Amino acid sequence: MRCVRFSPQNPGLYYPPESLKTDLCIRGRRLLYDRCQEHAVPFKKTGKLVVAHRHQRDYIEQLYDKSKRLRVPPLPRLAVPTRLIDGEEAREMEPSLSPSIAAALWSPETGIVDSHALMQSLEKDILDCPDSDLAYSTRVVRVDPEKNGWTVQTVTAGSDQSDSVLARVLINASGLSANLILNSLLPWEKRVPIYFAKGSYASYHGQNLKGISHLVYPCPELGHQDAFSFASLGTHLTLDLQGKIKFGPDIEWIPPPDPTPDGEVEDYWRQHLVPDDSPAKMREIHRAIASYLPDVELDALSADYVGIRPKLVPPGGGFQDFVFRTDYPMAFLGGDADSQRAPMVTLLGIESPGLTSSLAIAEKVVDMLPQDPE
Repeated sequence: MRCVRFSPQNPGLYYPPESLKTDLCIRGRRLLYDRCQEHAVPFKKTGKLVVAHRHQRDYIEQLYDKSKRLRVPPLPRLAVPTRLIDGEEAREMEPSLSPSIAAALWSPETGIVDSHALMQSLEKDILDCPDSDLAYSTRVVRVDPEKNGWTVQTVTAGSDQSDSVLARVLINASGLSANLILNSLLPWEKRVPIYFAKGSYASYHGQNLKGISHLVYPCPELGHQDAFSFASLGTHLTLDLQGKIKFGPDIEWIPPPDPTPDGEVEDYWRQHLVPDDSPAKMREIHRAIASYLPDVELDALSADYVGIRPKLVPPGGGFQDFVFRTDYPMAFLGGDADSQRAPMVTLLGIESPGLTSSLAIAEKVVDMLPQDPE
């Protein structure tokens, strides 16, 4: 039976107002909800509470002030409707919240989406297009610049032969490996470092949190003095459409893989994507949750799944926006370095809010491409 993952939709509150993360998150949320309705992708607007202890109230007041300034041109309406409430009203909405919660930011447009069904709907769009194709279980092993494009060499699982294709336009949206492909073309001093943050989720099987109907987020731990310098949104409570509870992700920085051949990088990711079900890990997750939901039972937590976020800055590095980088083959061939034929667009650091922003990210990439790649 397929495991259905319901992913929270980020409202775009957390990032600098003029950042790509804010713009693409807000645009992407609208596109995503529209697509879910048009293609029968399961979703639900659960709403979200960002809860704050007394010493964190200034932070959510900043989020609230920012939300009032965000607009969607040309419409005058708010892009991210929110309401600042006190702790008592927050506990009326979610009685299990800690008595020490002094305030909360209510975001009614936040919701959850079945990410697997979303991917299947996008896959169907590609398969239904007569001029398109998909290659499954296939990895890129080499990219070489050519005068008129890029030679992309691939190997499909189960085959001992490689295949090559000449791409007039190349979009490198390979997530955790995006920098590896780019760095294989760059001199050592210009290579792009990427740092990896592992996030673990835990399922909750206790009986004492029944009736929870909203997503609940703690305030993020700020790494610097400004409100945007955080590495994680915190170990939060999310739901599926049946009301089942999961907590996560936490954050654990892991060393990068060595860019070695023969699938060793793939084995590295597989190793780190194994959930940690140790008592120490469950205690760590429980401590984070208990700060805002004190009645959560440690014994009712169990390891669920793991994800890895590609980050462009190390721990304590501050805010980093999404990066859309364009390279051209002639810059690597020693010819006309100003030639802008046959672009390769590389997407770097596409972590949260990557899923919420995904359709808007696609729009932006299309806008970056030449109308006639020939």
